[in-house]
Amino acid sequence: MSGLTHLGPDGAARMVDVGGKAVTAREAVATGRIAMSHDAAAAIRGGLAEKGDVLAVARVAGIMAAKKTSDLIPLCHPLPLSSVSVDLTLDDEGVTATATARTSGQTGVEMEAMTAVGVALLTVYDMAKALDRAMVIGQVRLLAKSGGKSGDWRADP
Repeated sequence: MSGLTHLGPDGAARMVDVGGKAVTAREAVATGRIAMSHDAAAAIRGGLAEKGDVLAVARVAGIMAAKKTSDLIPLCHPLPLSSVSVDLTLDDEGVTATATARTSGQTGVEMEAMTAVGVALLTVYDMAKALDRAMVIGQVRLLAKSGGKSGDWRADP
């Protein structure tokens, strides 16, 4: 199991020691989608959700979640994020979330970007479930990352 960095030689879980790594500028971009009925999308667009502005609340929830990633994901390092943005694009069939997280540090921000996307989409569900309980969250994935020893990476289109 030598390729699994979160397992020690004895197979026990551990937090990776990043103390010897160089501090570099790091960025990660993630995306995901929630599919919904045309009626639910139209209600969100029209501001008719009973709980309020769905996209505004989801955006703030995603940003807050990125800041709490190490509290949610075991063995993640707490990071001083320099920036988190969550963009939500509403169309007739759902909402696409794209999150960008940045830091200057010794480990990457992929988990922060993906956590922001996941929580933003869960918040859309929570805010709009009275409109459509059959909404489906999916396609959460990393699109790109930069910085660190492994350099830049981009997902295949």
